[in-house]
Amino acid sequence: MLKTAVCVAGTEPVLKIKDQQTGEVATDRETGDSLYTVTVMLMEDGRAEIMKITVPQPGLVAGLKPGAMVRPVDLFATPWARIFNGQLSDGVAYRAARLELVAVEAAQ
Repeated sequence: MLKTAVCVAGTEPVLKIKDQQTGEVATDRETGDSLYTVTVMLMEDGRAEIMKITVPQPGLVAGLKPGAMVRPVDLFATPWARIFNGQLSDGVAYRAARLELVAVEAAQ
């Protein structure tokens, strides 16, 4: 049986800030495009995972709002770890080239 994963946007895109003190906006190193963060819920096999996905501004589609089904395109995960005040923090940073809206088929 083929397993189906569903991604649902949990938030509207939020501008990513590089430096909270200066308000400097995070940008793509190659294109200079502003970066946004979208919280997405990935649901598969009765489990759900919340992911914050960074997307460049041109990769955001009109109509992207909470509850919309989306498909991350060219999704890339990067594990990270750092020590801050003697405490280890770690996680996974997600980045996608764009988010596409997924059309919901009507029940028949």
